[in-house]
Amino acid sequence: MSELRDHAEVLLSRIQEVILGKEQEVREVFLALAAGGNILLEDIPGVGKTTLALCLAKLIDLDYKRVQFTPDVMPSDLTGFSVYRPQDGTFVYQKGSLFCQLLLADEINRTLPKTQSALLEAMEEKKVTVEGVTRTLPTPFFVIATQNVKNATGTMPLPESQMDRFIISESLGLPDYDSELQLAMETTEENRLARLDLTPCITAEEMLMIQKEAQQIFVQEDVARYLLDLITATRNDPYLERGAGPRATIALMRMARAAAWLKGREYVRPFDVAEQFPYVVRHRIAESRIAQMDHKNKDQIIQEILDKIKTPTIRRSAR
Repeated sequence: MSELRDHAEVLLSRIQEVILGKEQEVREVFLALAAGGNILLEDIPGVGKTTLALCLAKLIDLDYKRVQFTPDVMPSDLTGFSVYRPQDGTFVYQKGSLFCQLLLADEINRTLPKTQSALLEAMEEKKVTVEGVTRTLPTPFFVIATQNVKNATGTMPLPESQMDRFIISESLGLPDYDSELQLAMETTEENRLARLDLTPCITAEEMLMIQKEAQQIFVQEDVARYLLDLITATRNDPYLERGAGPRATIALMRMARAAAWLKGREYVRPFDVAEQFPYVVRHRIAESRIAQMDHKNKDQIIQEILDKIKTPTIRRSAR
């Protein structure tokens, strides 16, 4: 366990040499992978989303593909299709872009809903069904999707069912002043990547082991009740028109366990749950008209829920 965690720390430190000033954001993306989930990044262009996915793919030794989503991308581009061979009169299946271990779905909300929906089975079940035949995707399999900010020109919002398939959502955001100054002093992003040691420090098999170890982390019943109380509070809050569903409960448990694993603990603390709560629920909730009238945004509502729900005290008998 400690050796794999050491490898994870090396990976994080190497990525942070390229994605400057974003230690917490990079850590959250890795935790989502350790929890076996998919990630949604909502950001303005140019903050390093593609570079982050590329670094992760190389440092974890994953087969990586990138799809730039536009209105003319078809579902078959992702899932694959059959090609007729006239020489023997047969159809041969050609794999689509989903057949990889890490897919960067760039600007996912610029493509048509039918293409967006082609990702649903892959994200949830790690499988693809084409022409009645179900094929298993490589393992591990992750989707890192980026989308333009809400209401940007030429975008089509993802349906709630698809948003729910992402274990977390976050924004890398703009770099701080010192980090952006360092970027300005360097000629190109390629120079930074060239200087970075992108030799894999975690294999795909070790990533599967990390996922297994993380999900074996012990959770005391009081902590599990605290987790569920937080999720339930989103369903009863007058400032929220839509709260988080059961998939959010599972996602928060997996993220809290992954966070505890990375910190070197064998049990989950309430802080692990509270820390991961905003990342897990932000894209799963919707403000009500009351929130709009009172000028409440999602982050404020989430913080009020965290402040309202009593944090349990872990008994000494916990692991």
